[in-house]
Amino acid sequence: MVYDRKLEKSNKLLRIRSAHGKNVSVVREVYRRENVPCQSALCLSDCQNGTGDGGLSLLPAHVNHYLVPDCQVAREFLEVLENPVVTGIIFFQTVVHSVQHEGSKRLHNRLTNLVKDKRKASIIFHNEFQKYASCEREQGETLSDWQTRSIYTAAEWYFNHLAGQKPVIMVTLSKQAIETYANKTLNVFVLSLEEYLKKFWQNNIPEVMELYESLTASLETKVKEKDYKGYLPLDILEAGVKSGRFVQGHINVNKNNAGQEAFVKKKRSSTPDDDDDRDILIHGMPARNRAIHGDLVVVEVLPRSEWRGRSSVIKENQEGQLEESEEDGTSDGNVMPTGRVVGILQRNWREYVASFASDEKVSEKGGKVLVIPWDYRIPKIRISTRQVEKLKNQRIVVRIDSWEIDSQYPNGHFVKTLGPIEDLEAEIAAILLENTIHVGAFSEAQMKELPVDTPENPWCIEEAELSRRKDLRSSHLIFSIDPKGCEDVDDTLSVRQLDNGNLELGVHIADVTHFVKPGSLTDIEAKSRSTTVYLADRRYDMLPGILSANLCSLISGVDRYAMSVIWELDKNFEVVNVWYGKTIIRSTYKLFYEMAQAMHDGISMTEIIKNVPELQKLPEKDAEKRVEELRSSVTLLMRIARHLKARRVSGGALELESVEVQVQLNETKSIEDLTPKDHLEIHDTIAECMIFANHWVALKIADVFPNQALLRHHPLPKTEQFENLKNCAKSRGFEVKTTSNKDLAETLDNCVDSRDPVVNKILRMLATQAMSVASYFSTGSLPRDQYFHYGLALDYYTHFTSPIRRYADVLVHRQLMAAVLPEGPEGLPGNLELDELCEHINHQHRAAQNAQRDSQELFQYMYFKQRDLNNECCRADAIIFQLRANGLLVFVPRYGIRGPVYLRNKDGQVLYVENTSGQVDWTSGSITKSERSITVNGLVGSQTFTLLDHITVKITPNSSRAHASSLKLELVSTEGYALDQKMSTTEKMSKNQKQAIIQEVQAVAEEKRILSSSSEDPGHKFLSLRAEFGQTPDRASLYSLFESFKEMAKKPIS
Repeated sequence: MVYDRKLEKSNKLLRIRSAHGKNVSVVREVYRRENVPCQSALCLSDCQNGTGDGGLSLLPAHVNHYLVPDCQVAREFLEVLENPVVTGIIFFQTVVHSVQHEGSKRLHNRLTNLVKDKRKASIIFHNEFQKYASCEREQGETLSDWQTRSIYTAAEWYFNHLAGQKPVIMVTLSKQAIETYANKTLNVFVLSLEEYLKKFWQNNIPEVMELYESLTASLETKVKEKDYKGYLPLDILEAGVKSGRFVQGHINVNKNNAGQEAFVKKKRSSTPDDDDDRDILIHGMPARNRAIHGDLVVVEVLPRSEWRGRSSVIKENQEGQLEESEEDGTSDGNVMPTGRVVGILQRNWREYVASFASDEKVSEKGGKVLVIPWDYRIPKIRISTRQVEKLKNQRIVVRIDSWEIDSQYPNGHFVKTLGPIEDLEAEIAAILLENTIHVGAFSEAQMKELPVDTPENPWCIEEAELSRRKDLRSSHLIFSIDPKGCEDVDDTLSVRQLDNGNLELGVHIADVTHFVKPGSLTDIEAKSRSTTVYLADRRYDMLPGILSANLCSLISGVDRYAMSVIWELDKNFEVVNVWYGKTIIRSTYKLFYEMAQAMHDGISMTEIIKNVPELQKLPEKDAEKRVEELRSSVTLLMRIARHLKARRVSGGALELESVEVQVQLNETKSIEDLTPKDHLEIHDTIAECMIFANHWVALKIADVFPNQALLRHHPLPKTEQFENLKNCAKSRGFEVKTTSNKDLAETLDNCVDSRDPVVNKILRMLATQAMSVASYFSTGSLPRDQYFHYGLALDYYTHFTSPIRRYADVLVHRQLMAAVLPEGPEGLPGNLELDELCEHINHQHRAAQNAQRDSQELFQYMYFKQRDLNNECCRADAIIFQLRANGLLVFVPRYGIRGPVYLRNKDGQVLYVENTSGQVDWTSGSITKSERSITVNGLVGSQTFTLLDHITVKITPNSSRAHASSLKLELVSTEGYALDQKMSTTEKMSKNQKQAIIQEVQAVAEEKRILSSSSEDPGHKFLSLRAEFGQTPDRASLYSLFESFKEMAKKPIS
């Protein structure tokens, strides 16, 4: 054998893994020459190609191309290349090294065995020893980029070495490699592995494509670029954040696209449209760099050329998988700052609910298994256990211990079990734990420090308190209006006419602070919980039952301590005087919303007495007198509230829409029905009185404690959040202005479609979604111009009216009493302590809201799981409120459900629905999306869907073993569901009545202004004025009419 004497020597720095699994750096000498054997039967040069039984295989001349896999294809899809039909493969030395050092020993053995099999007619070519087929790694070049460039350089040399006799196809998984090299050299092709298999093998050997798809499915949870980067030192991170080079924030993974998208939220600025205020997109698992949802991370923003947009595709989450698919033109077109995680300042690891895969088996060595977290945003966790068979069908709890740089998954350990999968109590426990809500029983020590109220030892008013408080028990008619079954009555009301002609309005709130002293065990526990948690079928109280359902609850007929705010209002409902203080009250009546509304609307006296227990034992004449007194108070209260609301609305207050679904359970906790709660005017009345009290208390405490008052801030929404709202409005010919809350409120009022009463509701719902989240803060932590509440159009706002169920209100009560009593602000938290406390309370409130939403979704799933899928209740009218590249997002008013409807499936087929027969076909076709419509072009025909169109969907339960079960919405008709549309008539009239009330109040106020500026006596105009502006007579009550509509809607259609 003749060797080339002209050798080029160079040193190559390698980082390889030792036999003990450690990464070590080694320097090797590399000698390059020109005459490295090419091992091809088509060679025209004087290559020393070995043949025969003892020699190497030769690339055959009869194949129509030579195949060159890149490193990732060889590592992850070697099984496809092992298929006997795939021959003529060139494995370059660069690829072999990658398989050996980045793959595994077993994988490397398989590759060498493939080459040794002469039936495969495949070779290993030492490109790194060939003078013209090799390339040096450039400074700053990543390993992956150098490998790709080396492989393409060698492929190009090989093609030229054979004088272009045979095309060379390089297959890769990298989209960037295809874009860079695909058109560089004629007949040296660069294709994705999927495209290559479809073009050359799918028709003749379909099992090869099936194998590829199977491997792809099994690899979806793997990180495609496993070379996670190490974190920068803490001093560099801190200096980078301070200088502005890096950005610090909590990472928030997109639940609906957990494998691709996460966001780091930057600190809000006062300007909503500031570019620097935008969130930073973290695209893909490598850029996330082992950060887990909720971690406090440091991010390096990438150059603008590498910025991406959010995906516009609806992702269908798979069981236990973080999707890491290519986007293929699915960006929404609006690029946003994009970055990568370079350090983690604080881990947010907690206990996670998880379960085993149905086919999970424990290995004999060490018992290492992967568990799938309940939360899609958390990657699989590797734990050690030999109890797989025992725990296989259980919801378990695990904790993360570490995540090494060379590990695909974090390591953790088993903590405990919650119970069987799909068992109601286990699922509720999972919801609470996932939302970091801890609701154990109150301790014996806590109960011992609380008062006692038993038949043997009843609680009573303390003599000392009588002298400290204003006694309202005999002077005021006080009553509460709450939902049916309410036990924790926080608030009561009083209203009366004063001798001077003015009105007096009183809001009386449970005095929780009398029983819960600062620093007590009960106070510490209430602070930890921060809020009562309301689930679909139960609640978990912030305070022990002796307080929440008894001594602090302002139930009727018993003496209670209260904190009161009492206003004197003139004839124009302007505040003349306000009083804050501690009181003793005795509520006379405990009304529920429906009865209070009916009382105002003219229900008969007999019905009132029948439904108000406090009236039933009175003599008939006394009862009738009390009814008239109570009816007059309720009516006057509603009249005051209308004016208060009209004043806020004229100042820019928003009337937003949210859907609250009521789960109706029977005695065995089986679900009988799901119904959105009816909205009555009395709901607005109570809400308005509470808003009024909260506002005036905020004014007081902010005035006395300008640097440490607890207020509530609702920041300006970001303009881009309104884009979907504007597009929906434009689809019906409306324009929504968002320059201010006043403009938004006024234009939403004008978005009324007389033919479709749901339109205004949907638009208000979208406006709600666009809003920023309101939060508590200390006045010393925000500039004065940031105190405002955007949605309520108030400069100052706090929470004072629900201390039984909100700890923030307890703190505000203490601040208010310190502001009005001579003792002063002793023991109140300072600004720094209060600000930290606000952060905790904000977190707990969000957790409680999320838990309530999760429990409603659980019961919605259970409701439909118990139903026959052919039942009418499983078909419903849905309204399109957002368009995506592969489907629609719809809202189902009947059940308050939001969800996706897919128009294109995973196989690329599109949906066509035949309305007359109801037949659904998936066919080949395409989807065209514009700003306000989306068109499906299939083999059968075309169908267009526009924003706010009504369609009919079929609701089916979508069971999940690892995650929360959900509902699936399937398109069954491009037309709305007739039954649901008939039922919306009542809602339309109710909405119109609501708007008419506000307009009526505003008109009356304007009329009074005109009359007061004139000396003219309106006596001769009185009848006409009363006809135009007066209250509707009882005999013409709309309430009875609405009730009849509701009853008609409940009757079956004949």
